[in-house]
Amino acid sequence: MALNVETIVSLAAYVGGGLAMGLGAIGAAIGEGYTAAQANVAVSRDPKNSGEIFKNMLVGQAVAESASIFALVIAILLLFLDVPTPTLLKAAALFGAGISMGFGAIGSGIGSGYPGGQACTGIARQPAVASQLTTNMLIGSAVCQTPAIFSMVVALMLMFINFGNAPLFPTWAAYLGAGISMGLAAIGSGYGGGLAAGASCEGIARQPRTAANVTTIMLVGQAVAQTPSIFGLLVSFILMFKSFPESTALSASMALLGAGICTGFGGIGPGLGNGMTAEGAVRWVARNVEHAGDLMRIMLVGQAVSQSTAIYAMVVSLVLIFVV
Repeated sequence: MALNVETIVSLAAYVGGGLAMGLGAIGAAIGEGYTAAQANVAVSRDPKNSGEIFKNMLVGQAVAESASIFALVIAILLLFLDVPTPTLLKAAALFGAGISMGFGAIGSGIGSGYPGGQACTGIARQPAVASQLTTNMLIGSAVCQTPAIFSMVVALMLMFINFGNAPLFPTWAAYLGAGISMGLAAIGSGYGGGLAAGASCEGIARQPRTAANVTTIMLVGQAVAQTPSIFGLLVSFILMFKSFPESTALSASMALLGAGICTGFGGIGPGLGNGMTAEGAVRWVARNVEHAGDLMRIMLVGQAVSQSTAIYAMVVSLVLIFVV
């Protein structure tokens, strides 16, 4: 079968759409399942408040679902996108869009399930602060969705922005690398942010009077946990918008593709590690609120050290883009 440019563009869009929705469904389903599991635990402990717990479960699941809805939107757009001027460069951009959204939804979907589940068990423990737990859950879950939103933004840019008359080589690798950088880097940040948010709901249920301190440390911890995904977004933007001289040398293309892979994979661990650090601080500040300042300081130092590996990955990516 002969493959012309139009066929290759369609193939890239269809496979990209499949990856966006297929991968994007993983995280949301796991997060929603965790929320539902904890809701069952909560109802078994406090059957009298099953209605409130059930309502909170549905709200938490709805937020976790949003990551897969982002993926669905990108998948539908890819499947039915009209490309006026199909080129091989456009094919690489569409495939990169699917990768960005598919991987980018995994961490946010799973992470959003943690505050939902912990809010359900918290309501069983402290029914009087149910509304406060739901509010805290929504705030924490919303922050968890930001890496998925970054991924959707990169996907939309790759799909709709006219990048002009950029040369096929090595720009195809830059567009593919942009999708990989953002998609993979979003995994750790989304998941890590959820760990901090879940611990926040647990802490408020344990000691409602510490809600202000717990929420503050949660947001600070989540903000630091988001930075690896921001690094991924930065490298994606550079790869998409920097002009590269035409070069058919394989090394030029592989350098740009390697830059995206480096920051993408390099952001997973730091996002998770930062979230774990924040989870510990948030959980224990509810039990020792008088030492909230000490816990936050230790959390930030620990996160800074964990963050360093993401910075190393970004530095190597920048070297690959600008030096090699």
